[in-house]
Amino acid sequence: MVDHTFHTLTMTLEAGDVKIKLRPDLAPGHVQRIAELANEGFYDGVVFHRVIDGFMAQGGDPTGTGMGGSKKPNLKQEFSAAPHVRGVCSMARSSDPNSANSQFFICFDDATFLDRKYTVWGEVVEGMEHVDALPKGEPPRNPGKIVNMRAE
Repeated sequence: MVDHTFHTLTMTLEAGDVKIKLRPDLAPGHVQRIAELANEGFYDGVVFHRVIDGFMAQGGDPTGTGMGGSKKPNLKQEFSAAPHVRGVCSMARSSDPNSANSQFFICFDDATFLDRKYTVWGEVVEGMEHVDALPKGEPPRNPGKIVNMRAE
């Protein structure tokens, strides 16, 4: 079996490219899942259905409702001490800690109250201004969408 360690994720938003440094050191299972889904084209055209100014932008649900996910099984949590600060990418889930699937969020600001409760899998290293530009709302009237997302 070939080791497919992914290091970077490029998420193209309508405003431009967002480069995300992947953190397999923190969450190998989640990084593998995000990279797999991205490279299968799962996220292409998917909207950010929940964007809260000063908090986070959430996407990754193909139904755009916040209730959907991929057909793959849910992931076991990989919580860490990594802080939820501006630019951090983490997995969304239900009240069950082991329910993360395909939905994720990117922090706009410090949200350290989420530390050790959600799985951090990456951090934005370039293009955070494009995440900042996403239309706000729950859901936004005209949600911003992922044009394309690929891992390498």
